[in-house]
Amino acid sequence: MSEKSADAVENNGAEGALTAEVLFGQTEAMQRIRKLVERIAPVRVPVLIEGESGTGKEAIAAYIHRTSPWSERPFLKVNCAAIPGALLESELFGYEKGSFTGAYASRPGKFEIASDGSILLDEIADMDSSIQAKLLQVLQDGRFFRIGDMDERRADARILCITSRKVEAEIERGNFREDLYYRINVVNVRVPPLRERLQDLNAIVDYFIAHYGQLYDRQVSPLPASMLERFRQHAWPGNIRELENYLKRYVILGTTEGMLSELEQRNQEIAAGGFKLQTPEDFSLKKFSKQAAQHAEKFLMLEALKQTRWNRKRAAVLLGISYRALLYKLSEAGLPRKKQPAPTP
Repeated sequence: MSEKSADAVENNGAEGALTAEVLFGQTEAMQRIRKLVERIAPVRVPVLIEGESGTGKEAIAAYIHRTSPWSERPFLKVNCAAIPGALLESELFGYEKGSFTGAYASRPGKFEIASDGSILLDEIADMDSSIQAKLLQVLQDGRFFRIGDMDERRADARILCITSRKVEAEIERGNFREDLYYRINVVNVRVPPLRERLQDLNAIVDYFIAHYGQLYDRQVSPLPASMLERFRQHAWPGNIRELENYLKRYVILGTTEGMLSELEQRNQEIAAGGFKLQTPEDFSLKKFSKQAAQHAEKFLMLEALKQTRWNRKRAAVLLGISYRALLYKLSEAGLPRKKQPAPTP
């Protein structure tokens, strides 16, 4: 395997093509994650990667595959939140000709195509319960059936799962099988949010400026120190993905003016939504970070709903989460699921 294969993480998601050094950075928590994933990469065991949206989970999954002995084999991603149950079953396991209306020819599923490689199940917590049962069988027996087929097939793709939701909470709500959770959670990787790894901020900023400068053929100055300091004060509810979008804009426009005003506006709206800094004797850093994230998430959901005129399905797409996840988060945040009528004078 080439040095490039080991160090470059090609990621078509929002976190971009982060190098391993930038992806893992220098913080103690991320260095522990790097050591862990490098130890498990050569072993074909299921891995569950958890963390907030935009923290680089997909890039870490890609790194596991690329540093494994099966790096030359396929690495396929399936978004469990974006594909309805019946379609997800055919996407994963394939189908035989005539097995249902529209099945004009047999088609292999992702498990067959990813043979001897890796399959990434994105947002595994949103998987339909009927598919969970079939996935459990694959993990237990290493075998599956195409839809409409009587012949058993062998599944030898490595299974990597990522989720931005707490699977334990979904188990308690009856939305996720506990036995499946233990099967996919042989090795657990919890990725910290960007606000907990600000030591790596400078390196990530420099990387994205260089990356998009080359991509868009733009030469821009390094980000001003005042802007970097402002970045350090931000809660980063969208994590690396949010930071990437700001830096992409900086490279294209060549100015921080819009970014600064937007950050200020967002923080004012978050504060107006009810978040208040407590006195030092009343809060811990962990509690403060959690509250900041909750209020930032609430603000982002409201903004997405406003932009889509309270079309919840479009808002979910805009936020990069499933429709069901949005409904749950709205309930958890105490927000109405539908736009409330204006009070009668």
